[in-house]
Amino acid sequence: MVVKEPIDGGARALAIALARPARREIIGMRRISDSYERDLRLSYLIHDVSRLRRVTFDQLMKPLGATRAQWWVIAFLSRQDGMMQTQLANELDVGKASLGGLIDRLESGGWVARHPDPVDRRAKRIYLTIKSRRLLREMRRVDREFNAVMLKDISATERDRMVNLLSQIKNAIVRASPRGAVHKKLRASAAKPAIAARASVNGMDLY
Repeated sequence: MVVKEPIDGGARALAIALARPARREIIGMRRISDSYERDLRLSYLIHDVSRLRRVTFDQLMKPLGATRAQWWVIAFLSRQDGMMQTQLANELDVGKASLGGLIDRLESGGWVARHPDPVDRRAKRIYLTIKSRRLLREMRRVDREFNAVMLKDISATERDRMVNLLSQIKNAIVRASPRGAVHKKLRASAAKPAIAARASVNGMDLY
């Protein structure tokens, strides 16, 4: 039979004091783990929402006779008509050679037109045509109807808050990316010559 020695009050207090940091450390680790899981889930949700929206919108655009590659380029040009091909490739995150072939097909189909840059005649800027602007009007209509369904349960205040939060995330990613400085430089280089062209698209800014 083993006889346990009684623990006096001082020893008990010391044992409790020694246990507290370990307990706090475990709780802290749990909080870190919960925070990481939440942030990871947020990242997945942002990705999934973007992918689902793009796929669904692509299906809605099929009756209009535009492929995803076509309406994606046209949508970006609606933000800033008259982009350099290099800048557009950077915005779309595709290779210049791949985009060059796509622009060739868009130009052959009458969706875009290439014009010399007013400063550097060797460079070409890409502009929307009347045909693509008609498509943009239809894209706007489809987009409004789609957004009405997608956001019907979210208040205007909540939408404004989401825009602000997602903008903060986007800006943080751009700042953290090695390409962030390149993005900024390319936007600045093309901004002034494209001001008049942007106004001609009647303020359409789909994406």
